[in-house]
Amino acid sequence: MDLKNPFRRGPKPNKPMDTDQTPKAEQENAAGDTMQHEAPSPDTTDAATAQADSQSEVTLQAELDVLRTEHQALHDKHVRLYAEFDNFRKRTAKERLELIQFAGENTLKAIVPVVDDLDRAVSNNEKVEDVVAVKEGMKLIQQKLLHILAAQGLKPMVNVQGEAFDTDLHEAITKAPAPSEKLKGKVIDVVENGYTLRDKVVRYAKVVVGE
Repeated sequence: MDLKNPFRRGPKPNKPMDTDQTPKAEQENAAGDTMQHEAPSPDTTDAATAQADSQSEVTLQAELDVLRTEHQALHDKHVRLYAEFDNFRKRTAKERLELIQFAGENTLKAIVPVVDDLDRAVSNNEKVEDVVAVKEGMKLIQQKLLHILAAQGLKPMVNVQGEAFDTDLHEAITKAPAPSEKLKGKVIDVVENGYTLRDKVVRYAKVVVGE
């Protein structure tokens, strides 16, 4: 009679395979197939890149055309402004030169009749023996000349003798003893009269100052 050892292990039972788990190699192959299936092909990527580059090139070309148009407009405006300024500069320079050359034209035209009177007076004085008439004629010519000059704004200084010496109006030629105490530091004689042009001194009066 065979006695069974109660402490003897029985045969190891076979473990059932997990049908839900696949070998690691098979899982990796499956993942590779999936990635290969999902990844875009090289031809598709190149086409998309070429299309993007083409659109970018078109955009840049359009921007370049706009900039060229703006540049041409600014260039034309600059050329016109330069031409206008050059014409203005030349015209102004010509007007300034003419103003300098012909500034006294009106005055000279006004004085010409006085010269005619002087010519006639010189011719008549050769035949006239009346000194009074000669003096009267010269006085009339002088008054006519002063009237013309006054119309142009030129006026002689009047009543200079007896005034206090003023360096803004007078030019002292010399000093002389004053006839009285009141005339010390004042004009006692006028050598050449002074003139003003519209209140501006154009010639100082040459005077003798008393001391």
